Amino acid sequence: MPEQPYDVITMGRIGVDLYPLRTGVPLARVDTFGKFLGGSPSNVAVAAARLGRRTAVVTRTGEDPFGDYLHEQLREFGVDDRWVTPVAAYPTPVTFCEVFPPDDFPLYFYRQPKAPDLEIHATELDLEAVRAARVFWMTGTGLCAEPSRTATLAALRARDGSGITVFDLDWRPMFWPPGEANDACAPARYREALAYATVAVGNLDECEIATGEREPYAAARALIGAGVELAVVKQGPAGVLAVHRDGTVADVPPLPVDVVNGLGAGDAFGGALCHGLLSGWDLARTMRYANAAGAIVAARLACSSAMPFPHEVEAALAEGAVDAEGTVTAHGERA
Repeated sequence: MPEQPYDVITMGRIGVDLYPLRTGVPLARVDTFGKFLGGSPSNVAVAAARLGRRTAVVTRTGEDPFGDYLHEQLREFGVDDRWVTPVAAYPTPVTFCEVFPPDDFPLYFYRQPKAPDLEIHATELDLEAVRAARVFWMTGTGLCAEPSRTATLAALRARDGSGITVFDLDWRPMFWPPGEANDACAPARYREALAYATVAVGNLDECEIATGEREPYAAARALIGAGVELAVVKQGPAGVLAVHRDGTVADVPPLPVDVVNGLGAGDAFGGALCHGLLSGWDLARTMRYANAAGAIVAARLACSSAMPFPHEVEAALAEGAVDAEGTVTAHGERA
């Protein structure tokens, strides 16, 4: 009997996150760290798996103990790691962060001389599985270097308009080669990928790189003009704006939250967005659900292990608040 298609396949970055176990402390003075699976598309796969979806990730690690750790973590979180392969030439990336709530979370990426996840080759892709997936999720970082760029575009072409194809705009200028992280080269790469996507997701900075527009409604219209059916513009404290090609609009405020670490919120949002789209919910319900998932993770220190389960998201929506430990509050009492 043929294997059933995956609900979600993501493609791109993976690494080890090393987060200080105390907040408000400069990295130079931190002496205790927690080790977590990291990398936005990998965490989106984890987030969707936590919500009951069958997920897999296409990426590469170093041939080292950190790579072994990431395989273990993916399997533990219920994410299929069959397309996570080793690269002997490069070490598994490591990312450090500083945590200064509510809105300052500097990141320090160690991806030199090159990250293994940029060594994904088109010839190694299981294009049949990519084509069959109900959701395929790729990122802007996958376009920053070869052979990842060619592989990402090959995966997009294989989709050929089938299912839901999400372009996470994911603008990280430090990953692009000198001379390409500019207002000419990177937007051209983004426009090429947008022509194959059905959904685009990004914050205001990312939308500006992709479209030249920063005003949320103008950015959404420009993304739709570039080819997508649904544009999702994340506005931080102002919430999220979603505009569909058919004219449907959802402008949803954020769920109140005492932020501990905002770095994983977008990945939780992404996994929940996939879940909502696959569930066939209306646009407003999908955005509220994704906002709630993001708020829960923002109230927790970690990223991958902090991804919420369905009952947590539903409770957050019902009670309308998340406290500083990521638990749902109701009239001041912990759920």
